[in-house]
Amino acid sequence: MSKLVLIRHGQSEWNLENKFTGWIDVDLSEKGVEEAKNAGKLIKEHGLQFDQAYTSVLTRAIKTLHYALEESGQLWVPETKSWRLNERHYGGLQGLNKKATADKYGDEQVHIWRRSYDVLPPKIEDDSKYSQVHDRRYADLDPHIIPRTENLKVCLERVMPFWEDHIAPDLLAGKNVIIAAHGNSLRALTKYIENISDADIMNLEMKTGEPVVYTFDDKLNVTNKEKLDD
Repeated sequence: MSKLVLIRHGQSEWNLENKFTGWIDVDLSEKGVEEAKNAGKLIKEHGLQFDQAYTSVLTRAIKTLHYALEESGQLWVPETKSWRLNERHYGGLQGLNKKATADKYGDEQVHIWRRSYDVLPPKIEDDSKYSQVHDRRYADLDPHIIPRTENLKVCLERVMPFWEDHIAPDLLAGKNVIIAAHGNSLRALTKYIENISDADIMNLEMKTGEPVVYTFDDKLNVTNKEKLDD
């Protein structure tokens, strides 16, 4: 039986500042570093050992993975980074303070942008300082593939090819896998793994730095789910 551990990155600097982050590359806050290290300690305490690690191409997730692996004595585990595990792209909301945005557009509209499964936020302009079209880490992608905005539905469609090509084959081969990524990319994976409805997924929260452990049978059916905490 294979195991999959999902960890949402520790608190980021923009989580702390209450800003829409999306694909903008920000670092972990001091609290975020401690959350990531604590995740690694919990992993070690529960005797979880990994064969493969995955993360996004964003610093806050990469560092979370490294801290967790280091604390659990597994920094050597093979690691693959992919833009497909990036946070949901918040479009024109990226870089804005969430409260100020709610004051401008209304709480209800901002709630819809944040929580609706298939409503898109406004697109970001390519000349915005918060756009990723000129970011070197995406230089090998067709420019049309780089999102200008995403909802959870689009995020799921972007994540699934990576699940099908990498994560699922590893699990089917009996490997234990750890993924350090983001609230929405992990919610997308959780929706698929647990077959959660479009309506119910809106109520799912991923706590920063909390390892979620799935155990699968040889048909990738979930036989157990456990959240690790102190």
